[in-house]
Amino acid sequence: MSVKANWNYPTAIRFGAGRIAELADALKVAAIARPLLVTDPGIRDLPMLAAALRVLESAGRPAAVFSEVQGNPVDRNVEAGVAAYRAGGHDGVIAFGGGSALDVGKVVAFMVGQTRPMWDFEDIGDWWTRADPEGIAPIVAVPTTSGTGSEVGRAGVITHSASHTKKVIFHPKMMPAVTICDPELTVGLPPVLTAATGMDALSHCLEAYCAPGYHPMADGVAVEGMRLVKENLARAVADGTDIEARGHMMSAAAMGATAFQKGLGGMHALSHPVGALYNTHHGMTNAVFMPYVLAFNDAAIADRMARLARWLGLATHSTAGVIDWVLRLRDEVGVPHTLAGLNVDGARIEEIAAAAEVDPCAGGNPVPFDRAAARRVFAAALDGKL
Repeated sequence: MSVKANWNYPTAIRFGAGRIAELADALKVAAIARPLLVTDPGIRDLPMLAAALRVLESAGRPAAVFSEVQGNPVDRNVEAGVAAYRAGGHDGVIAFGGGSALDVGKVVAFMVGQTRPMWDFEDIGDWWTRADPEGIAPIVAVPTTSGTGSEVGRAGVITHSASHTKKVIFHPKMMPAVTICDPELTVGLPPVLTAATGMDALSHCLEAYCAPGYHPMADGVAVEGMRLVKENLARAVADGTDIEARGHMMSAAAMGATAFQKGLGGMHALSHPVGALYNTHHGMTNAVFMPYVLAFNDAAIADRMARLARWLGLATHSTAGVIDWVLRLRDEVGVPHTLAGLNVDGARIEEIAAAAEVDPCAGGNPVPFDRAAARRVFAAALDGKL
């Protein structure tokens, strides 16, 4: 075989109910004595965070809390986090929360030792080599949702305030040293956010599986992640205390982020500008675009969809069969069929199509995803036509 490829897999993961009790030990492994805990305002006052802080206090590793993180984080959130880190004399970061808190926490840890602007490290070519790797602080990640998989990723998505565009900031050393995946931390997540984050995990697995290129390990991880979503997302939405379903969804989220090193595609290329301009939830936006992107890509993914349908036990072994399953799942967990359900209209379609064309994820789409393609899929998602 003449194929050559580079493959990477994630960090040490401590998975299971109650593992948050090991947070202090995880800090010890990461050599963090004075952590800055980065989270969001919704988690800041919750009992689970107070309990985690008590664990750290009793272990002699007390954490300061930084929570200036918004739903679609922007550059000023990172800048404020870096200032808090330096002012507090911290030596590492606990990224604690959903995807936004995890991304900001990781980028704060990355930026505390850099002298160049954050945008100089966007995930373009080898820009990551501009960074001083010795200046990157260690990270322990604690996800409280099951969606982005940022807890096993080497990047963070931050919105550029001036241009209203989402940028991926990347460096290999942004990977957390230890991740604690405790499904008990997701039990209180409301049904709508359980659905949105779970569909995000599905979008990661699905787009990674469809991306061109030779990466059978990522394909295998992606397919099994989709099976876990199929069997557990609706259960977790219906009963938030179903710890088995919650655990499987937490696994699926990490699997999606592991698989998408192979690539993403049109769902994400469109969701990024829509989220930046309309402040929509990223996972829910991916969920709305999902069937329309699959239909657009059908000619290039038909064989893969037939194999996936067989693996998932679907009745029809084709792209249409997979789309039918996605539509049924969306109905069951409350995903709107069109962009109107996200309060997104067509007023900025040209701006969104132009941004989607140059989004880093567009290159992973199995069919060329230029401005015309993005406009076509966006229009379909507006009209609800497959």
